[in-house]
Amino acid sequence: MMQNWYVLALTALVFFGLERFLYKVSAARECNTAWTTFSFMTTVALTSSVLFFLLKPGIVDLRFLFLVAAVNSASFTLGTIMQIESLKYIPTNIAYPLVRFNTVIVVLFSIFYFKDRLSVFQAAGIILSIVVLIWMTRQSYEGQSSQRVVSKGLVFAGVALLSGAVAAISSKFAAVSTNMLAFIALSYIMGALFSLMFKGRMHKSTKGSNHRDALIIGCCMGFVNLAVFYAFLKALSIGPLSIIISIVGMHFIVAIILAALIYKEKITGRRIAGIILTVVALILMRY
Repeated sequence: MMQNWYVLALTALVFFGLERFLYKVSAARECNTAWTTFSFMTTVALTSSVLFFLLKPGIVDLRFLFLVAAVNSASFTLGTIMQIESLKYIPTNIAYPLVRFNTVIVVLFSIFYFKDRLSVFQAAGIILSIVVLIWMTRQSYEGQSSQRVVSKGLVFAGVALLSGAVAAISSKFAAVSTNMLAFIALSYIMGALFSLMFKGRMHKSTKGSNHRDALIIGCCMGFVNLAVFYAFLKALSIGPLSIIISIVGMHFIVAIILAALIYKEKITGRRIAGIILTVVALILMRY
């Protein structure tokens, strides 16, 4: 029988991949990034707040809750905006594997700080997942964009990488030390406020406003994220961060497959091999 945290991590992988594909949809429709992010954050904040007050769970340490929520919301909001912006300059199959290199940072932190004990198979699965990341990013950009434009996209992806690592580590602290619904609600309330700070700047970088699509896509992202983020936190509360983040970190495979099917982005032999290796890594990390 599969361990509960493993099932939850696999669930998070699939639905985080769907959420990240919606980032691509937002970029492809040239939506205002900040409006998409604000709609996304607000949907999660309102829904999780209603659930929190209906269920009325207790909170142990308010100061810790506010601290970890502030760190998580700031890093996650910045990472979300940077990911969407990077997709306007570089393809999905380059942007997402690059951003997911934050897995390496999180795994190392988890092993040294949380003292994760890994089986031989789990360690092999983590190493293989990192190999997949390297494999999937070793592709030159093929297109008509200038090197300057590509470099801009890579910078955005790099900022998203670091922000994602901070968000993942803060999520682990929240999962084991505070109420998860309260953490989600407070994080996304703060995230919605942070996204408003970027509204004017992101509007200037977008060719068309397209507020209607931005709000619709953002709401869809929000409903998907609320369910998947709760599953992710639940997995972190009972399982090792190093393995869970390695599993969930490969959600970009789902986004790449959907982008290939919907937007006809090219999947090379290297990408197919990477997808196969991802499945092998997931199997190894089960044991």
